[in-house]
Amino acid sequence: MPVPVPHQRSVVLPHQAGPVDDACAAVAPVAGAPGAGDATDRSLRAPAPAADRPSAHPAPYGLQVSDQPFTGQQRVVDQQPDQEPAEHKPASQGLTLLLIGEDPNSHVPEMWDWAGRKVRLRTARNLTEAERLLTDDVHCILLDLAPAEPGDRTEREGERAGAPDDELGMLRDVLRLAPAHAVLVLTYETDAERAADAVRVGAQDYLFRDELDGAVLSRAVRYAVERKRADLAQRQLTESRMLAQENARLERGLLPTPLLDGSDLRFAACYRPGRSRALLGGDFYDTVRTPDGTVHAMIGDVCGHGPDEAALGVELRIAWRALTFAGLSGDELLATLQKVLEHERSDDEIFATLCTVDISADGHRAGLSLAGHPAPLLARAGDHPRLLPYEFGGPALGLLPHARWPRRQVELGASWSLMMYTDGLIEGRIGQGNQRLGQEGMTELVGRQMATGLTGEELLDAAVREVRDLNGGELTDDVAVLLLDRR
Repeated sequence: MPVPVPHQRSVVLPHQAGPVDDACAAVAPVAGAPGAGDATDRSLRAPAPAADRPSAHPAPYGLQVSDQPFTGQQRVVDQQPDQEPAEHKPASQGLTLLLIGEDPNSHVPEMWDWAGRKVRLRTARNLTEAERLLTDDVHCILLDLAPAEPGDRTEREGERAGAPDDELGMLRDVLRLAPAHAVLVLTYETDAERAADAVRVGAQDYLFRDELDGAVLSRAVRYAVERKRADLAQRQLTESRMLAQENARLERGLLPTPLLDGSDLRFAACYRPGRSRALLGGDFYDTVRTPDGTVHAMIGDVCGHGPDEAALGVELRIAWRALTFAGLSGDELLATLQKVLEHERSDDEIFATLCTVDISADGHRAGLSLAGHPAPLLARAGDHPRLLPYEFGGPALGLLPHARWPRRQVELGASWSLMMYTDGLIEGRIGQGNQRLGQEGMTELVGRQMATGLTGEELLDAAVREVRDLNGGELTDDVAVLLLDRR
């Protein structure tokens, strides 16, 4: 189907642009204009002298139609240079309205925005033209669903008898074309039900062609623009809240829930990702109790702290829990985890450190396996905290294809606290220099806080807070700390 060539349509503004209450309604035909005096022939009109203009609300202005073909993409409301001095022209552009309708001579009265500036008008006879004219400066779309002449309504209704949603289909196309623009629907009062359906589909409001005037249209356009802005803001707020809720559920799903039913051990954990606004980092931990009464605890660290490392850490944690319930421990378990790492990592240089502890059912002994990870901190009742031996540890997972990880037996005693941590806790700086806290500094710090009577989560929060203060700000690496107590 050939696309009709649009024609330039321009409106001559009043002598002084202002709000509706101050506008002039008197107009006179221009001599020699084609079709002058014919109400249906949207001819050129000029404003009456200022002295003859009443102060009441204006009657609607007709749009002017020029016989010259339109050469650009924009149909604008042009101002005559001799009508208003340059210093009286508004400094910023007002609202722009795009009219979409089959009748190129649709009667649209003059409109004014909030600041009393005249609303600019563009017209399109179909969606093809509308898509060209729908630029960023268009604020509102007026979709004319009414036929060109009232007498055509019977014929139009007969045509759409087999497709009752044809006109709303046009509206849906416009909404898909301009999802961020306010949309008004223009129709006849006899189509009130369809107009209401248009609002249900997504239009901001509807207007009846029979009752249209400048004041009504101006208010409707301004209302539609503000309502659309409010709708978009509300949608963004709702999406942000839903995203926050989804992130919270994701965090609860990815961070482990300890499975210690039947155990007399107390569990506490502290987790802080190094990435800003992140939920998870490359650190991971877990604690479970198997049917034989043994409590298994694990803490690990994937090198790096981006989203890929966080995902790999979750995979390793879930694999560890599954393998532990399957009865694997020590070297066999770590060798299997290394295979998981090798298959799931995005780069061959990615590795992970790991520390596993298997605490006997009576709570007096533990088996310790280290894969390139710092040794845990053990504090027995009445003694200062001390680091467990590291000499028998093996390499980090993912470094050596056929590595071995020996399991060392450790005596815990009857009453004790065991703290497992990642290197983010010990690599923070001390003061302004380059000196790091280190394991010795952490041992002294935790022992001092234990001496004050802190336990559980309060102890972990206080330790991490003091490490952060010594660093002079937030720690850049992920931090995970796990504490098991037997009193």
